[in-house]
Amino acid sequence: MSLLNYRPTMKELPEDIRPRERLLKEGAEALSEIELLAILLGTGSREATALELASLVMARFKSLRLLLDATVEELSEVKGVGPAKACQVKAALELARRLAQFSGPPRPVIKSPDDAAGLVMEEMRHLDREHFRALLLNIRNQVIGVDKVSVGTLNSSAVHPRELFRNAIKRSAASVILVHNHPSGDPTPSREDLDITLRLSEAGKIIGIEVLDHIIIGDNRFTSFKAKGLI
Repeated sequence: MSLLNYRPTMKELPEDIRPRERLLKEGAEALSEIELLAILLGTGSREATALELASLVMARFKSLRLLLDATVEELSEVKGVGPAKACQVKAALELARRLAQFSGPPRPVIKSPDDAAGLVMEEMRHLDREHFRALLLNIRNQVIGVDKVSVGTLNSSAVHPRELFRNAIKRSAASVILVHNHPSGDPTPSREDLDITLRLSEAGKIIGIEVLDHIIIGDNRFTSFKAKGLI
């Protein structure tokens, strides 16, 4: 092949401009529409890389809105795409469309210790080991996740701040409510419970995620550190 006609493949391009490598390093949100489309296409053709094919597709359909409405046949008309690649793109766009229409069940809102305890009581009251969990809340005190932090012994569940706040940071939680059970059924806080709560609250202040409460689950009863003025 003449050097004048030589076209580098995607693997021969620098890593910092390859879509997959950029996604792995910087996250999907850092990629352009063309780069994301190139990943969906997977491979290029004999005449063009996946990035070049993605550029041709976007030039043909102008916007994601028009691309969403395109048929497999219309996508296949772009030179180098073909039915298989067109189906991959249509499948991904259809998933995105369904996700946009899915509202899901309303998120629970925590307005009181009873709300927090009620959310986990039936699941945690009969556990035979201490399970430490965290309710992750957004700025409206809606529950955006229940994080299973650790499982301990019959009477202990040691928790390190990094274990607690790892997912809270990842989910962009504004605050957390600590929850753990006492297999004995008695929700009275121990000295260890008080020490752990203080340590986690201090860590939360440093990273900007407030620990609103610590709920200890017993047998159909609970203790709220907030209600008792312990936090």
